[in-house]
Amino acid sequence: MDRLDNTIRPYAWGSTTAIPRLLGVEPTGEPQAEMWMGAHPGAPSRTARGTLDEVIDAAPERELGAGTVEKFGPRLPFLLKILAAGAPLSLQVHPDLKQAREGYAEEERRGTPVDAPHRNYKDANHKPELICALTGFDGLCGFRDPVRAAGLLDGLGVAPLKPYADLLRAHPADAALREVLTAVLGADPQDMAGTVAEAAAACARLGGDYAPYAAIAHHHPGDPGVIAAMLLNHVRLQPGEALFLGAGVPHAYLSGLGVEIMANSDNVLRCGLTPKHVDVPELLRVVRFEPGDPGVLRPVAAPDGEEVYETPIDEFRLSRHVLPEGGAVRDLTLGTPQILLCTAGTVRAGDHELGPGRSVFVPAGERAEVSGRGTVFRATVIV
Repeated sequence: MDRLDNTIRPYAWGSTTAIPRLLGVEPTGEPQAEMWMGAHPGAPSRTARGTLDEVIDAAPERELGAGTVEKFGPRLPFLLKILAAGAPLSLQVHPDLKQAREGYAEEERRGTPVDAPHRNYKDANHKPELICALTGFDGLCGFRDPVRAAGLLDGLGVAPLKPYADLLRAHPADAALREVLTAVLGADPQDMAGTVAEAAAACARLGGDYAPYAAIAHHHPGDPGVIAAMLLNHVRLQPGEALFLGAGVPHAYLSGLGVEIMANSDNVLRCGLTPKHVDVPELLRVVRFEPGDPGVLRPVAAPDGEEVYETPIDEFRLSRHVLPEGGAVRDLTLGTPQILLCTAGTVRAGDHELGPGRSVFVPAGERAEVSGRGTVFRATVIV
């Protein structure tokens, strides 16, 4: 096993206290948004053998296993994170694999620099992801039923929003949602800023179901994403609950601490709540205008004590082990690569003692025994 030394990303929306509290260290006063565990070239974990991407590049089959390399290529297919949202993240959506490949190829053909602020596709991969709450965790996920969204907008009593509410009631669900999102994102910025300010004041006054949107508007005054957010389901996860976010599903994380795992990609199309580039035509090509329940996931317990968060993709598999005091040693050995992350208590993984926020990489086939009292999340792949 390799003990991991992980980079913390200081994005502006990050909490100043949540990750330091988990790690048991003093806050720096700066936002600490994400701690990355994996081999992503943007911030690979460090080990005693070198950075994890270097370790894997030197011997892919030894580190990942032949099955993983055959299915996904000579790279770790997932990225594991601790995510700490102190303010809302951008409202965003991810492409499916076909869209990512086409979009990446087109931007390459045009010669758009990969680090250009207006570039949409940083790579040719899709980015399904799963967020599992460690604390109470608020987010937006998928479209509401259009009639319910219309009722929410009507309840504000803001005259410029009435045409949107009427459209939501007048068409089939997918057409209604597409038309309203297009209208909101394409509206005159000055007019929309005034509408958002009026809506934000009404949300703050009404509270209750409107409170999350008042908070969003506080962080993003005048942003059309505030109105777009009201088209989505608001979700509050309890610790241990999770959301799976597939391609085309609009979403945003609002607040809380969680374990996030995703396919190893950086493809994001933004709808709002951000000063970054918003490509409306490309966004509308990727979004799935399908209302429905966000589908809160709870882990499925196996006889050996593993609790699995089941998803429909193979690039990652997230599970957890809650180890009771005095319990037997658990053998987590697999023929696939693993990252083991402690989130509570004190756990021994091989020769490494792990406290909250500490992690190890386990090469494919290497013996992986854990013991102690605490919670261990396990990230691996399906081959």
